[in-house]
Amino acid sequence: MNITINANFDGMTIEDLLKHWVLPKKMIHELRMSKAITVNNEPAQFTTVLHTGDDLVLPITEEKSQYKSSFRLCEVAYEDDYLAIIVKPKGVKTHPNDMMETNTLLNQAIYTLKSDYVEPVHRLDQETVGLVLVAKNPLVKKILDRMLEQREITRTYKAKVRSLLPIKNQTIELPIGKDKFHPNKRRISDTGQHAVTHIISSKVLGDGVTEVELKLDTGRTHQIRVHLAAIGYPVLGDPLYSDSKLRQLQLAGYKLNFVHPVTGERVEAELKQ
Repeated sequence: MNITINANFDGMTIEDLLKHWVLPKKMIHELRMSKAITVNNEPAQFTTVLHTGDDLVLPITEEKSQYKSSFRLCEVAYEDDYLAIIVKPKGVKTHPNDMMETNTLLNQAIYTLKSDYVEPVHRLDQETVGLVLVAKNPLVKKILDRMLEQREITRTYKAKVRSLLPIKNQTIELPIGKDKFHPNKRRISDTGQHAVTHIISSKVLGDGVTEVELKLDTGRTHQIRVHLAAIGYPVLGDPLYSDSKLRQLQLAGYKLNFVHPVTGERVEAELKQ
């Protein structure tokens, strides 16, 4: 993995940088023992001090994702050498449930992106349209996973609900568990997983419809759909959590925002609507 050192990392040692990324101890140990790290084409030690513009090479084992190619292009909102943000259409699964499937977003991504390794950092429900962040090498995947867990990646959603009035900004903190009577559904459950959804704004669109903007602290299956239904505002077109008879879920993951772990630049992508 080739990295051009940016100003944020100037003066750090290689060990400092790896710890800054909060990489697993096993990976750091493997890099230390590899004796194959270079800086500006010269052998380097963990104690080597890095400077802006240095070319750091970390000997990360090359891995290939096992997704079969769909031979269909996906829409790319952002891409560089380390990661990409791609657009998941409505009705398309984020990833296959078994490796024989070829019609999911990841099947399209492995055909579209300039990488043999493409793995999702998060997922969207099949009926949700929106932006999905993917890593293009295993080291970046571990960094992004940790950033998501520590809420350093902001995911913003929009949902349309039935309401004549704006919905007040609020935090919905209700645990979500499986519905034992309906295997495809989730429900509010005292024994469920911790789940937090923030309603950060709302806008009346007319005809009894209001659009709400939401951010997530957690990423449970069907989280927004379950939480909005729990407070009396199910997402329009949701056949699981409302009385809708049509599969026209009015929910979109429309914005991603984070500081790039390698370049140090802020990455912002927004769904074109």
